[in-house]
Amino acid sequence: MPYIHFTEEQKRQANTVDLAEFLRFKGEPLTRSGRELRMERNHSVTVRGSEWYDHAAEKGGGPVSFLKEFYGMDYQEAVLALLDQDVSQLCSQVDTPREKEKKEFVLPPANDDNRRVFAYLLKHRHLDRDVLATFVRLGLIYEDKGYHNVVFVGKDDKCEPHHAHKRSTNSRGKSFRMTVEGSDFRCAFNWPGSSGHLLVFEAPIDMLSFISMHHDSSWTKHSYVALCGTSSQPLLGMLERYPNIENVHLCLDNDQAGQLATKRLAKVVREKGLSVDARVPVYKDWNEDLCSNFQQELEVQHEQSVS
Repeated sequence: MPYIHFTEEQKRQANTVDLAEFLRFKGEPLTRSGRELRMERNHSVTVRGSEWYDHAAEKGGGPVSFLKEFYGMDYQEAVLALLDQDVSQLCSQVDTPREKEKKEFVLPPANDDNRRVFAYLLKHRHLDRDVLATFVRLGLIYEDKGYHNVVFVGKDDKCEPHHAHKRSTNSRGKSFRMTVEGSDFRCAFNWPGSSGHLLVFEAPIDMLSFISMHHDSSWTKHSYVALCGTSSQPLLGMLERYPNIENVHLCLDNDQAGQLATKRLAKVVREKGLSVDARVPVYKDWNEDLCSNFQQELEVQHEQSVS
């Protein structure tokens, strides 16, 4: 393609196109994730206004960089595509991004009881009751008042809450998940222990499922953290706050995204001079393993009852 000179105004227009509307116009499936939209073909990528972010690769940018990254276009092709007359008429341009004001972190109001949370996590996710009760008693899990979501609270080393991740207790249809605005990802859902071992998971339910499968009298001695995605920030936050950690066990999902994140995080840990290994679930994630074990136990009980 011959060189094309773009004016500063054309460059500005290309990089302020509403990326979500552009992708819808192109037929790219997107799903709602809180205030953002998530790519169906790559769940680690979210879009909001004219900005995108890849939570697995920990990088992002504007519309031009998006087309270069995910559509294989060069700079000129990307700008031309974004300035296309038909698309420009459809996609309302957003204001030039301004510095975002950091919102104050506030925990969602708590419900009077945790009935729906217990029903969902025990009956549908098959978590161990004693494990769940321990987290609830310490204020790390509760039911919100507005929508009866389960709230996973992340606290710092002074037991002060700085992070909250909400998940719907609806067992049917698509699940709702979002991190409360103003959350500090360095303090994502975690359990600090006295031993030198830290186990790292993608989701809070995976973390609780692993503990449910392997818990004994010593489980509380180890440290655990849920990344609420695949970002390295929660892991680094734990290493900064708890210098006793010497061994990191990456327990991410058994899929392509989890494998890639495991390699990336393992490099981060090694650069800290710490020991690191990977523990992989049999199925996609640890809750699927837990539910499979539960089903197998039911089948054994049934066979014993009829024999």
